[in-house]
Amino acid sequence: MLAGGGARAAYQVGVLKALAETWPEERPPWDIIVGTSAGAVCAAVLAHHADDWREGVRRLEEVWSNFTVSQVFDTSIGAMLGAGVRWVASALSGGRLTQAPPALLDNGPLRRLLAERIDWEGIRGHIGAGHLHALALAATSYAGGHHRVFFEAAPGVQAWQGVRRNGVRTRLELDHLMASSAIPFLFPAVKLGDVYFGDGAMRQLAPISPAIKLGADRVLVLGVRAVGSGGTEQLMGRRRAPSPGEIFGFMLDTLFGDHVDADFETLGRTNLFLSAAAQPIPGLRRIEALRLTPARDPQIAAAQHIDALPRTLRTLLGVIGARGEAGGLLASYLLFESAYTRVMIAQGHAETMAQSRPLQAFLRL
Repeated sequence: MLAGGGARAAYQVGVLKALAETWPEERPPWDIIVGTSAGAVCAAVLAHHADDWREGVRRLEEVWSNFTVSQVFDTSIGAMLGAGVRWVASALSGGRLTQAPPALLDNGPLRRLLAERIDWEGIRGHIGAGHLHALALAATSYAGGHHRVFFEAAPGVQAWQGVRRNGVRTRLELDHLMASSAIPFLFPAVKLGDVYFGDGAMRQLAPISPAIKLGADRVLVLGVRAVGSGGTEQLMGRRRAPSPGEIFGFMLDTLFGDHVDADFETLGRTNLFLSAAAQPIPGLRRIEALRLTPARDPQIAAAQHIDALPRTLRTLLGVIGARGEAGGLLASYLLFESAYTRVMIAQGHAETMAQSRPLQAFLRL
């Protein structure tokens, strides 16, 4: 399971790189892949290369090591000023002169990049050939606020229905991936059928559940948030009230981290309950889970590399009070620049190699 986290997903690439170097078998140590937001992008690339997963990891590292923000969203002066003018004109005229843009940023470049890199028919072929059991991409419906998991899987895997969440078997396409990664306010919602969808981290009450519904008995969770982190005071201390930019970074951090933390804790309690039970409990089974997350808070590295952002984006961050150390939390999700992503890849690789033995033991359970 690959959690969402914008540019922080580079950490996941480092983890995968370490796995590719240490796992002794030709087949990957997984046959179900579940992704959310930026994690969904990594998931789709892995599924695309399900017949040669090490090549998939190499391709991920190649892209993420050489990322630029312009490959994800349009940072040109024209695009940024145009959006700003439309926002102001819409606000001053009450929407009579023009409508506000659908989002702050235009992620058309990301759509074009993914269209070149992912073959959806090929993914279906890998599932049919047995190279992959299931691929699932999480999104959130703006009509009703339901968490929706779109998946393709081997025959016999059933759709499911839960409280404000369900799993839908469908033919996955680029729009499902764009919907999963449509961060609210930043990127435009994506229409699937008659309904608009946004980032899969919203309303994601049980992010580990889809993997279990798809048949997993062990779940390796690749997160992007350091345990115990997430505040705006990590770097700044209690010297003043947080700026709008810091608050927005805090909101993104909450969006991408809290549900994963809570669900992992719930799974642990369920396993303890089942271990203590005198007999099997219908509808429940023990699920082993291991979570790999950054030991060092990614916002620290982001604060050190904010100057790598395009000037237009640095200016925007400065306007909302997210420059320098104060912008580390927000920038850690937007810094799709190699100066930062290479640091995160190296961190993910080093931290995974340091715990290679217990990780290998978990994967061989």
